[in-house]
Amino acid sequence: MEQKHHIQTYKLVRTLLITALLLTGTGCQKYLTIDPIDRLTGNNFYLSKADVESNLAFIYSRFFQKIQESWVMGAIGEARSGEIFPSPQSGDARTRPIDPDERQVVQVLGRNNLLDAIYNPRFLDYKFENITRWDGYYQVIQSVNILLSKLEEGIPGVSGADKDRYVAEAKFIRSFTYFWMVRLYGDVVYYTEPYFSSSLPREDMVSVLNKCIADLEPEKDKIVWTLTDPAQRGARPARGAIVALLMHMNAWNASFDRANSQSYHNKVAALGKELIDSKAHRLYEMTEESWAQVAKGRTEESLFEFYRSVNYGDVTLFPETWDNFDVRNHYQFWSHFLRWPYLFPRHDKSISPCYFISDYMNKIYPEGDADRRRDLWIEDITADNGQFVLKKFATNVYTSGNEQGYPDNSIIIFRYSDAILLYAESLAELDRTTEAITALNMVRRRAHATPYSGDGGGPLKNFIFSERCRELIGEAHRYFDLIRTRRIMNSEWTRTPMNIDQYNRRAWTWPLHESARIYNPQIVLNEYWTTIGR
Repeated sequence: MEQKHHIQTYKLVRTLLITALLLTGTGCQKYLTIDPIDRLTGNNFYLSKADVESNLAFIYSRFFQKIQESWVMGAIGEARSGEIFPSPQSGDARTRPIDPDERQVVQVLGRNNLLDAIYNPRFLDYKFENITRWDGYYQVIQSVNILLSKLEEGIPGVSGADKDRYVAEAKFIRSFTYFWMVRLYGDVVYYTEPYFSSSLPREDMVSVLNKCIADLEPEKDKIVWTLTDPAQRGARPARGAIVALLMHMNAWNASFDRANSQSYHNKVAALGKELIDSKAHRLYEMTEESWAQVAKGRTEESLFEFYRSVNYGDVTLFPETWDNFDVRNHYQFWSHFLRWPYLFPRHDKSISPCYFISDYMNKIYPEGDADRRRDLWIEDITADNGQFVLKKFATNVYTSGNEQGYPDNSIIIFRYSDAILLYAESLAELDRTTEAITALNMVRRRAHATPYSGDGGGPLKNFIFSERCRELIGEAHRYFDLIRTRRIMNSEWTRTPMNIDQYNRRAWTWPLHESARIYNPQIVLNEYWTTIGR
């Protein structure tokens, strides 16, 4: 009876939300109800500024819907580097060993056995196959392309600064979506025309990101650093979000277009300085109360995030086949690293399903080194069992006793400290050692960690990389940092290094689902995953 009620509730939510928008970063104000999806492309829709707001809200909601389709934040950015293990005592059937020889899902991901993770019947409820499908991202891009064309034609009540802001915001979403796809699939199909229907082949990812950079750069100065409504901070992009995205795209290309790497690093450095000099963002104090604010979202430390309140029914659409799928427990990366008293009820939440292994944790947070993050964000740091807790995401839990509940945190995509460390990284690559150390120590001072005072060159670059591991643990950056810095090929930095052939054949991508070829026969699937067999 309970399961039947659960199914009926999900289907009712799906029916209601197909024509309504969810809350994003506007406080208690709900976005306006919008017309059905098939009317969003018609001239009858774009009649006012309110229509533009509604369409943008739909676009954000559509992207967030896509990343709710699986345990995406853990699978793409954290687990594949091999430091996450399942707790043997866990009551979770997906992570608990059935026999000593059976590999659990996080270990399968950590060995880069993606086909096993995707197609093994035991792991199907993680919905990893949805990560291989890129159509949801192209729905976002198509919606943005149509919106931009309508803004260019002219929409009543939208002109001047308002039009500039909407164009900048739309181009940010489009470029961000392409960047996200590049990191998942490598080469992608790039287009910016509305109602585009021609078949195009996949384009080299460096070229795609360079086009995104060229498209977005002119918009940076047309949008304010700080939005007038503080409830929109982070949830809607301001100039800091555009700067952060430009920094990340340039940093990615610096690795894969090595002949021009210095030019890319110079751009990252210039953008980082602009962001810091703006004083529009700040690092919050490393206290439990302040970090709870950062994790919840809409702070001055946030550059871009998906603001949500999962404990109050704030979920987006999902396929009807998800009737038995607890979306709160899966799209949130951190739910796999919490136990009682950070999750309830105690009788079935006494063990964290997964943990970061102790040799990795001791490497990035050496015992005896001053670092408040070690104590504030982690509990039982060296417990290679179910007692490990990543407290970094344990704040904002509003349940107790026998209630079911998960942390009420946002999905933070770009944070100020991430941008500072990316800035420091590029400065180090440019041999601007003093500036790099100054930027690095901005983050370490906030963490009450000993300032770096070592040598430049290799030692400094390695330390900055480790600082990103410390500062951004659990935020889905680590695996991508390994890829773009090429440390993925070095056993010093990952338990599952790739060889150069695997790296060049892009074993770091995800398989691309064959459905991508249905309407576009020019699409070639990711060669590495089509040749190694299932």
